[in-house]
Amino acid sequence: MAVPGDPPNGTPENVGGGDDEFRPDEYRSIVFDEDFVRAARIQEYSAQERMGEHARAVRSRSIWSGAGSGGSRSASPGRGARQGMLLVLLIATAFAVAVYMGLRNPYVPVPGGGAEPLASTVVPLAPAAVVPGGKPAELYAKSPAAQYRVGAAGITMPAVRRTQHFTDGQVGAALSIAKDYLVQSSLDPDVLSGAATRPVRVLLDPDQLAQFDRSMTSPSGDGRYAATGWLVRFDPATTVLADSHVRASGTLGYEEVAPDVLQVTTDHTFVYAVRPASATGVAADGASLFTVRRELRLRFDREDLTARRAELASAYVMAGPQDCSADPAAGFRPLTAGTGPTTVGPAASDPYASGHPRRAAGLCGVLATPPPETEPVSPAP
Repeated sequence: MAVPGDPPNGTPENVGGGDDEFRPDEYRSIVFDEDFVRAARIQEYSAQERMGEHARAVRSRSIWSGAGSGGSRSASPGRGARQGMLLVLLIATAFAVAVYMGLRNPYVPVPGGGAEPLASTVVPLAPAAVVPGGKPAELYAKSPAAQYRVGAAGITMPAVRRTQHFTDGQVGAALSIAKDYLVQSSLDPDVLSGAATRPVRVLLDPDQLAQFDRSMTSPSGDGRYAATGWLVRFDPATTVLADSHVRASGTLGYEEVAPDVLQVTTDHTFVYAVRPASATGVAADGASLFTVRRELRLRFDREDLTARRAELASAYVMAGPQDCSADPAAGFRPLTAGTGPTTVGPAASDPYASGHPRRAAGLCGVLATPPPETEPVSPAP
């Protein structure tokens, strides 16, 4: 019969039943009595019993204070709950900060106020002598415009260099748009006759279209709604072109006026051969010259350059010969050949002179025309 402590399958074969001859020599002197063998039972302690006094080495903590009690089995869930609560708190805080910064961030750009309205001044120039008449070619040859180029060729481009915040390509684009505006508003036959406005309108900033449309339909000489501030237009009831080859000369300049605004300044003189709309009582060669000096300031932001449009900030226009009593806001009414001096303005203004135009002190000036041999301007190559 097996006793406690014996192998579970009994005594292995070829193993003696305790004879000394099968024991190592060093254990021959050790003898276990039966009581000792019976008492030497294998006993396996539980984990709690094996831990003894160290059972509480790992203790659970309270979520907020870190104090608490319990065995090691509750330690991990307590720590996980604490970390979860901290994570939720951090997410809520980050969300609140994001909402606050979105509402109160001082670096959010303020929406732009759009393009400023055009400020224009149109000054008629009264003749100081009898208005000469003749054939257009002869009139041009005897005037300072003899050395002007014809049409768009008279609007020459300056050298292009980048500015602090605009590349040379952007500067070139601004100059190109400005030239297009001058060509459409000063040389297009349909625009000159009052038959069309769209070639000019499509080149304007959308914020100025309402002002432009009102200037075309209800022109006024109040400095904001003069049609002749935006473009050159003759009163079709009184005047038509006698020659489509308009003479032009002038300069284009540019400067950066703000980190996001490029300004182009144009200063050009245009000379037109005109005649009365009705030829009754007027000889076939009874044309006369009409001179318009336009100084414009056009502004561009990067969006304007991409869309190929401009903001016309200001226009200063002198035009003659005209009667000072006539309102040039709706369209120019040139005095015909043979007309003598009319109302005399406060000072002579020469639209052919180069450089900054001499601005008339009042609402009318005197047309001064120097002979071509004394003051040539912008000779053609």
